[in-house]
Amino acid sequence: MNKANIIFQPDNQNITVEKGITILEAAKELGIYIQSVCGGDGVCGKCRVLIKKGESKSEPTGLLTSEETAEGFVLACASKVFEDIEVEIPPESRDGADAILLKGKKPLDIYSSAEVIEADTLVEEKIFHHSPLSTKVFLKLPPPTMQDTVSDLERVRRELKKVQQYELSPMQTGLFNIKKLGPFLRENNWEITVTFGKRNGTTELILFEPGDTSKKNYGVAVDIGTTTVVAHLVDLVTGKTLGTMGTFNKQISYGDDIITRIIFASEKEGLAKLDLAVTGNINNLISSLVREHKIKVEDITAVTCAGNTTMTHLVLSIDPTYIRKEPYVPTATDVPVIRAAEAGVKIHPRGLLACAPSVSSYVGGDVTAGILMSGMADNEELSLYIDMGTNGEMVLGNKDWLACCACSVGPAFEGSGIKSGTRAIKGAIQKVKIDAKTFEPTLDTIGKVKPRGICGSGLIDLMAEMKRAGIINRAGKISKDISSPRIRTGDEGLEYVLAAGQESESNRDIVITQADLDHLIRSKAAIFAASRTLLKKMSYRYTDVKKFYIAGGFGNYLDIPKSITVGMLPDLPAERFHYIGNGSVVGARRLLLSYTAMNKVQAIADKMTYVELSDDNTFHEEFVSAMFLPHTDLKLFPNSKE
Repeated sequence: MNKANIIFQPDNQNITVEKGITILEAAKELGIYIQSVCGGDGVCGKCRVLIKKGESKSEPTGLLTSEETAEGFVLACASKVFEDIEVEIPPESRDGADAILLKGKKPLDIYSSAEVIEADTLVEEKIFHHSPLSTKVFLKLPPPTMQDTVSDLERVRRELKKVQQYELSPMQTGLFNIKKLGPFLRENNWEITVTFGKRNGTTELILFEPGDTSKKNYGVAVDIGTTTVVAHLVDLVTGKTLGTMGTFNKQISYGDDIITRIIFASEKEGLAKLDLAVTGNINNLISSLVREHKIKVEDITAVTCAGNTTMTHLVLSIDPTYIRKEPYVPTATDVPVIRAAEAGVKIHPRGLLACAPSVSSYVGGDVTAGILMSGMADNEELSLYIDMGTNGEMVLGNKDWLACCACSVGPAFEGSGIKSGTRAIKGAIQKVKIDAKTFEPTLDTIGKVKPRGICGSGLIDLMAEMKRAGIINRAGKISKDISSPRIRTGDEGLEYVLAAGQESESNRDIVITQADLDHLIRSKAAIFAASRTLLKKMSYRYTDVKKFYIAGGFGNYLDIPKSITVGMLPDLPAERFHYIGNGSVVGARRLLLSYTAMNKVQAIADKMTYVELSDDNTFHEEFVSAMFLPHTDLKLFPNSKE
């Protein structure tokens, strides 16, 4: 028999698979997502699972201790199944899809819209005229007479022009609608609802419905992040956000960072799998929003998406291969408005989908949507927009000009590549304080539960606190001279223990190693070096910048003073820094509600000058200088205490 059965605990789910498949592949087929930073290449060690019954054939990786191997732990990506087995996925290896941060400091369940973001529609309408991507209008058409013999289609167009306050020409519609229009109008006594959408410079008559359905028109704004996917259900008539939901991007199973996913996309069926994963995310969120708010999916007539350039390619099933190959040219930066069905997004079959435009391979629609939302492109004062993720994007400018750049930050602040790292999920350590005399830590976790790891904001706190307490020096090296049980020699050299095994959810010690600190310093150095290089290229200094906009899920939870302490942000007054949270999804929402905003975001993308840093000597020099805490040049950090 060539089949084997696998039972996954603690969910007690099972699947029958072909012999020779890895545990990780089987979990993906079942819809169970095990952490796999490297996408299954066997180099990250995050997919650790325990074999409870049976045996697997496991390749040695050197990423498990002899004690762990003796207990029955294996790496899911390096273990093939040839017999029936039972596998337990420990808490630290689970994908964390039980919680995701959408707003504020509170973790929300994967399908929870307990906190609805209500838009300030009046303020927005002063800036962006309310003209949704898709609009419904009820028409009472005058029947034709011998004196009024215009065609049925022209009759519809004529009435639309009478009732609409803004330009609709040129108008078009598909043959599908034209074929049924004649009998449809007469059967419904000339009273119909017309759905029309703005599509690539024209107005398309998308749908004809009997009677008055004009009050039932909804749209969905989506932020497609590398780590998370967030969706807002919006009433296109009133402009109000009805519900918000989010989940982890299922593409994580194929790698945490975009480069890993681009490489996977080039493999056989890789692109199709990545596309199916993210469209599956979007469709699941839409289905859940529809159920919660008791509407029909057919009444959703428009979707807008904002994501980095790679995510935009993948959701549209466009090959992203050339994004990572010199000279780093994407297939498209500005994708026309399409039918949502073409991308596999399940709303009304004739509904529309629009994506925020990108600027380059590494400055995408999430950034242009964020700039739109921030308003910096309308202000005279100089502002700097910083979006922190696995890729760091910076935009400098004002209403007259915009310049941008991108740098590789790495996944450290997402908890990847860090021994005890995790995403911002329930149980993640988000804040740390260390007693400078006893070296004992005080930990604050998301959800106020036992710690399961440390997330990005906690890592910044930890670095700052370790420096303040003298545990690490300016180079980020752990002191050998401190006598404390918290400082010990581990498998990777010196490490600091935040929580002993009995204090953590996984019963494993939570530590920060010297290798972890080296990764974190490189990541913070990249952010500082990129922003300073961009300023230098445009002949400005940090002191010239009046507002710093901090964007992104990780950026929204940063402690600004501690970020300055470690040298990730410049040493300036705190009032200059402004959190804008998920600017990508709020920007996508504006695109959904206003064609004026759609034109504006395109103008923003067209106005941006991209500065390439990969072969820039100034950036490399700045990066090396920033590889200290806070910096080699302490004049840049006058408030730093030695």
